[in-house]
Amino acid sequence: MYQNMAILGAFVFIYSIVSGRIEKTFFSGAALFIVFGLGIGPFGLGILDIKVDAGELSLLAELTLALVLFTDAANANLGVLRRNFHIPQRLLLIGLPLTILLGFVFGFLLFGGLTLIEVAILATMLAPTDAALGKAVVSDKAVPPDIRESLNMESGLNDGICVPILFLFLALAADSRTEGRPGALALKLVAEAIGIGALTGIVITVLGSWLLRFFSGRGWISETWQQLPIVALAVTCFAVAQRLGGSGFIASFVGGLLFGALTRHHKSKLLLAAEGTGDTLALITWVLFGAAVIGKTAGFLTWQTVVYSLLSLTVIRILPVLISLVGMPLRTDEKMFIGWFGPRGLASIVFAVIVLDDHLPGGNTIVVTAACTIIMSVVAHGLSANPLVAVLAGRLKKSDR
Repeated sequence: MYQNMAILGAFVFIYSIVSGRIEKTFFSGAALFIVFGLGIGPFGLGILDIKVDAGELSLLAELTLALVLFTDAANANLGVLRRNFHIPQRLLLIGLPLTILLGFVFGFLLFGGLTLIEVAILATMLAPTDAALGKAVVSDKAVPPDIRESLNMESGLNDGICVPILFLFLALAADSRTEGRPGALALKLVAEAIGIGALTGIVITVLGSWLLRFFSGRGWISETWQQLPIVALAVTCFAVAQRLGGSGFIASFVGGLLFGALTRHHKSKLLLAAEGTGDTLALITWVLFGAAVIGKTAGFLTWQTVVYSLLSLTVIRILPVLISLVGMPLRTDEKMFIGWFGPRGLASIVFAVIVLDDHLPGGNTIVVTAACTIIMSVVAHGLSANPLVAVLAGRLKKSDR
C-alpha cells in the first residue's frame, strides 16, 4: 500500500510542476497517465501493485466526473450560453438520440454475437462525451465562445441523460418486468433522472451558496478551509441526487451552473481548489484505468472492436452532429470541429464498470470495445486538440478580414 502511495504521490508531484508546459504540447495529460499506469502496473513492470475492484474504480470515476462537471459548469459564461442555447439544445435533443441509433446500427452489423439489447447498451455507453477530456478545447479562448460553451453544456448533460437509458436496457437484458411498455418506462426513467437530479442540484446549491455568503461575510470561514466548501458542495449534489433516484451528474452540472450565476463576482477564487482536486482525481483515475483495465482487455481485442471504436469516434459522432446543426449559423469547419471533439472518457468508464458488474453474456465484448474506444479517444483527441484549435482560430481570423 505504501509503495503504491509513494508512486502515485511522486507522479502527481512531478506532473503538477510541469503541467503548464505539457498542456502546450501535443500530449494530453490523460494519455500520459494511462501510459504511466500501464507501464508500471501489473501488465508492465509490476511496480504499481493495484488491487482495485470494479466498485472502487466506478466510485472514483463518478466522484471525479461529478466534481469536474460542477466546476466546468460554474466557470461557464452564462451570457454566451443564453445567446447560443439552441446549439447544445439540438446536440442533446437531436444529436444524442441519433448517435445512439447510429451506434446501434453499426453494432448490429459488426457484433453478431451480441443480442439487440446488448448492442443498444454498447451504443448508449459510448454516446456521452467527456467534459474532463475535452477541457483543453472548452477552456481555450481561441475557440469561439459559442462553440466552447455549447460543447461544455453538451458534455455536462449528455452523460446524465444516458444513465436512465442505460439502466432501461440493462433491465430489459435481465428480463425485468416492463409491463410491455419499454418506451413509457424509458421516458419515466429519463424524466425522473433529469427532474430529480436538476431539482436536487438547485436546492442544495441555493442553500449552500447562501450559507457560504452568510458565514463568509461574517468572517467565520478560515482561510485554510475556504477552498473546501465547493468540493463538498459538488459531492453532496451528486450523492443526494443518486440516493433519491435521480442523476447525480445532472445535479452536479445544474448545481455548478447555478453556483456560477450566484457567485459570479468572486467564484474564481472559490473554484480554484475544487478544480485542482478534480484534476488530481482525474489523474489517479486514468492511472488506475491504465494499470487495472487496459492490460486485462488487450487480449480480447478483435477487428470488429477496433472498427467499431474508430466508427464511434468519427461517423457515429460526427454525422449526427452535422444533421442536428443543419440551419445553424455556423461554418462547415465549425460544425466539423464540434463533431470531432466528442471525446469518450470518465462517463464511459463508469458505464463500463456498471455493465461489468451486471454479468451480461456479451459483457466482455462490450467492455473491451468501450475500453478500446476510450483509449483511441484519449490519444486522438489529446493529440489533435491544440493543433485543430489553432487551425480553427486561424480560419476565423482570415474570414473576419
